[in-house]
Amino acid sequence: MVAVVSGHTQGLGAALAAGLMERNIAVLGLARGTAPALAERFGPLLREVQLDLSDSEALGAWLATSALREHVEARTLVLLINNAGTVEPVGALHQQDVLAVARAVALNVAAPLMLAAAVVAAAPHAERRIVHVSSGAARNAYTGWSVYGATKAALDHHARSVALDYPDAPRTGAAGVRICSLAPGVIDTAMQARIRATPESLFPQRARFSALQQDGALTSPEQCAAGVIDYVLDQHFGSVPVDDLRTAARQR
Repeated sequence: MVAVVSGHTQGLGAALAAGLMERNIAVLGLARGTAPALAERFGPLLREVQLDLSDSEALGAWLATSALREHVEARTLVLLINNAGTVEPVGALHQQDVLAVARAVALNVAAPLMLAAAVVAAAPHAERRIVHVSSGAARNAYTGWSVYGATKAALDHHARSVALDYPDAPRTGAAGVRICSLAPGVIDTAMQARIRATPESLFPQRARFSALQQDGALTSPEQCAAGVIDYVLDQHFGSVPVDDLRTAARQR
């Protein structure tokens, strides 16, 4: 079993990579930077590729190499966790930088969809499990988050459609393609710090997120990562194409 994790250098992505490698699952990490602490701790279990996932042309060029295939070939189970993403730009339409909109769509939507297609093609004989890290913002509208919410909603709908393309794997347990767009809850990461630092003129709900932090209601990246990993390794993974980790935990 091997895994591919995007945005593995910080926050939830770093916790996911560490949690997988603690279970002896080799990780191919894709991010703009590297994770020296993870590399020192886990050694050959971690392979890193420095890549700006908001640059679709650069991602496409890398996917055209043999690197991904070499990581996943001859494996019986391949995990893809599309974690990398951005909340920017925040604000109403007249406050949004158009190039920031393009970068957000490339990072939040194009990269996960490209990686999903590439992983499925690179490991045709394996069971492939894909997790899109989604958000409650995909399912509930927030003032100032039209871009973020729309891009996460795109992942939800992608998962619904892919599940229709591969209906047999979750039902029969056969090797194939399973997918879920999974909202992980509110996590204590740098993204949350940026949200709390956003002016209320751009994001009127800022006080709500500040209160979550003050009340100790944020989940740690490590706790959330453990839940995501347990979820994707569960025998029933893929039976629900769009899910919320908090709801799923209560139902188990």
